[in-house]
Amino acid sequence: MNKRAMGVALALALAAPLAAAPAAADTLKIGFISTFSGPQGVLGRELLDGFQLAVKQAGGKLGGAEVEIVQGDDQAKPDVGVQLAERMLERDKVHVVTGINFSNVLLAVAKPVLENKTVYLSINAGPSQLAGAGCSPYYFNVAFQNDNVPEAMGAYLTQKGVGTAYLLAPNYPAGKDMLAGFKRFYKGKVVGEVYTQFNQPDYAAELAAIRQARPEAVFFFYPGGMGINFLKQYAQSGLKGEVALYGPSFSLDQTVLPAVGDAALGTLSTAFWSEGTENAANTAFVAAFEAAYGRIPSPAAATGYDGARLLDAAVKTLGGKLSDREALRKAIGGARFESVRGAFRFNANHYPIQDYALYQVVKDGKGRAVNAYVAPVLKEHQDAYVGECRMK
Repeated sequence: MNKRAMGVALALALAAPLAAAPAAADTLKIGFISTFSGPQGVLGRELLDGFQLAVKQAGGKLGGAEVEIVQGDDQAKPDVGVQLAERMLERDKVHVVTGINFSNVLLAVAKPVLENKTVYLSINAGPSQLAGAGCSPYYFNVAFQNDNVPEAMGAYLTQKGVGTAYLLAPNYPAGKDMLAGFKRFYKGKVVGEVYTQFNQPDYAAELAAIRQARPEAVFFFYPGGMGINFLKQYAQSGLKGEVALYGPSFSLDQTVLPAVGDAALGTLSTAFWSEGTENAANTAFVAAFEAAYGRIPSPAAATGYDGARLLDAAVKTLGGKLSDREALRKAIGGARFESVRGAFRFNANHYPIQDYALYQVVKDGKGRAVNAYVAPVLKEHQDAYVGECRMK
C-alpha cells in the first residue's frame, strides 16, 4: 500500500469509531471533516471546539434534535476529504457536512456532497468558485468569502496612500483568492506577487526578495503553522523595522499569536470579527470559550460557533423532519440567529454580507497578544462573484 492510500485508510479508520449505528429520525447527523493533524491541525481544533461549545450550551441538541457528530481528519488532502465525505454520505447518512478549513479540500468535497443534494455548511473556507457560477442551493457559508478580508486591507492601504506593496500567499485556491481580493481594492503598485509551496517552513529566499524590492508594505496570507513561521522569520530578518507588514485576520489570530509572541505586536490586519468585538453575544461567547478551553478563541472558533447556532435556529423550524432535504435547505437559508459578529445575513449566493474592520495586535491586561479594534473599513460588504450566481 502506498503512502497516499495509507493516509486515506488511516483517516477513515479514525472516523469509524465515531460513527454509530443508524440513528433515530430525530437525531441530527453531522459529518465534520477538518484538518486535525500536522502543522495545520490547530485550525480543525478551533472549528470543532467552537461548534461543540454551541452544541453543549444547547444541552447537546440543535433545534431540539439530538446531535451526532461523525468526525474525520482530512489531513489537508483533497483526496482524503473526498473519501471521508463519501463514507459519511453513504454509510452514516449524515444530514449536513461541515468543518473544512482549506479551500482545495472543500472544492473536492463539494462535488459529491452537493450532487447528493446534501447540505454543505461552510464554517471556514470560502472559495470563489462556489460564490459565482458554481454556487449551489445546497451550499451555505456562514463565515466569509475568501476575497473579502483582503479586499478590506487593499481598501485601507489605498486610503492611506501606500504606493507600493509586495504580496505573498501559499499556492492553493484560498491563497489565490486572498491576493486577488487585495488587488481588487488596492490602487497602488504591486512590486512582487509570490505564491509559495503549501506548508513551506522556511521563507529566507522570499524575505531576501522583499528586501531587494523595497516596498512600502508587505501583505501576507499564511494561516496556522505557516503564519507562525513567517512572522517569526520576518521579525528575525530585521524587516519588521523596515517594511510595514499587513495581513488578513487568519494570519494574525489566536491560532498564531500565542506562538509568535512579540514578533506580531503592532501589526495591522482586517477582519469581520475579533476576540474584542463588542456585543452581548460575543462577550458571552469569548468568556464561555475561555472557561471551557483555557484559551482565547480565534475567528475559526467564532464561525464554528455561529455555524452551530445557525443550525440550531434552522432545525427548530422543521418539527423533527430532518430527512426532508429541501425543507432543511430552505430552513438554513431563512434562519435567524444572534451572531457573535452582530448583524448577519446571507446574500443571494449564500455567502455573508457583513462588515470588515481594521485591527492591531496589542497586549491585553494579562499580557496576551490580542487584536484590538482600530476603525471600520467596509460596511455591509458583499463578494465580487454574487452577480454570476444563478441558483438552479
